[in-house]
Amino acid sequence: MELNPRKSLWSLILLIAPFFLWGTSMVAMKGVIVNTTPLFMAGVRLLPAGILVLAVAAILGKPQPQKWQAWLWISFFGLIDAAMFQGFLAEGLVRTGAGLGSAMIDSQPLVVALLSSWLFAETIGLWGFFGLGMGILGISLIGLPDEWIFNLFEARINIAFHWQNLFNNGEWLMLLASLSMAVGTVTIRYVSRYADPVVATGWHMILGGLLLFILSRMWESQQWVSLDWGNWLALGYATVFGSAIAYGIFFYLASAGNLTSLSALTFLTPVFALGFGKVFLAEVLTPLQWGGVCLTILSIYLINQREKLSQQFSNFKPLSLWPAEKLVKEEVAVKITKK
Repeated sequence: MELNPRKSLWSLILLIAPFFLWGTSMVAMKGVIVNTTPLFMAGVRLLPAGILVLAVAAILGKPQPQKWQAWLWISFFGLIDAAMFQGFLAEGLVRTGAGLGSAMIDSQPLVVALLSSWLFAETIGLWGFFGLGMGILGISLIGLPDEWIFNLFEARINIAFHWQNLFNNGEWLMLLASLSMAVGTVTIRYVSRYADPVVATGWHMILGGLLLFILSRMWESQQWVSLDWGNWLALGYATVFGSAIAYGIFFYLASAGNLTSLSALTFLTPVFALGFGKVFLAEVLTPLQWGGVCLTILSIYLINQREKLSQQFSNFKPLSLWPAEKLVKEEVAVKITKK
């Protein structure tokens, strides 16, 4: 059967779109966070986006949730993936550097792979684990300061110091955000058993956004006083493209596809963020960051081709062993003939 090149191209674009939109949204949000409050910003990214997703679902004729099990799973989904993920992410961005935060948040494919292997019997294999490890190394080279990496090779990093300050600088919030997204990615499989995944995505964003606005009303003040029209445009882009469209596509794909392979594409998010940061913010990539980009792309190939690679190498026989095997077979054949 011949594949339609145009259809394959659109499938590839659809697959990469969420991570492209998340990466560019990070660039758009970079200047907004200093002029607003984190919980308010997280709520703006969720609530309007959820309404937009539900509007599109209604136009497409998607059914609304009916059973109590559906609303129970959607509520849990909204708490974990919407409120906790976006809340921890926004609070963490205020307290930690963008590079380290990105490296920690994009490490969640490893957790998704482990959970998917345990819950859904998805095969990771040697090549899958190798690719995951290479991906985490790649995003570390992208996100961590060059000084840290050079000092690591020179054994000059004070591990105790960094661990003691881990919970004071916001890194733990980014780690919690990463774990929340990983659990949310796995949860969509259970949600989709009782509700349409697109509709569930919209409702979970609305519920999570409402909770974040309530918390913002309780704990924050002057949330929009310092925002200018450029900040509102950036918020609008992050809401429509980085939340509504990106999350709608991602969870639609996650409801039926291989979670390990799909989640591995999250490694592309900092790559897109770096690329557009260079174009629009004149950020300069260091040689280590370029190396991280290459490792990240290679890791995605290894993860998505892990089954084919495993099969190919299982059938591989080293050339040096072939003469020995042939000699043994000939000796056995001679002995059988003599008998």
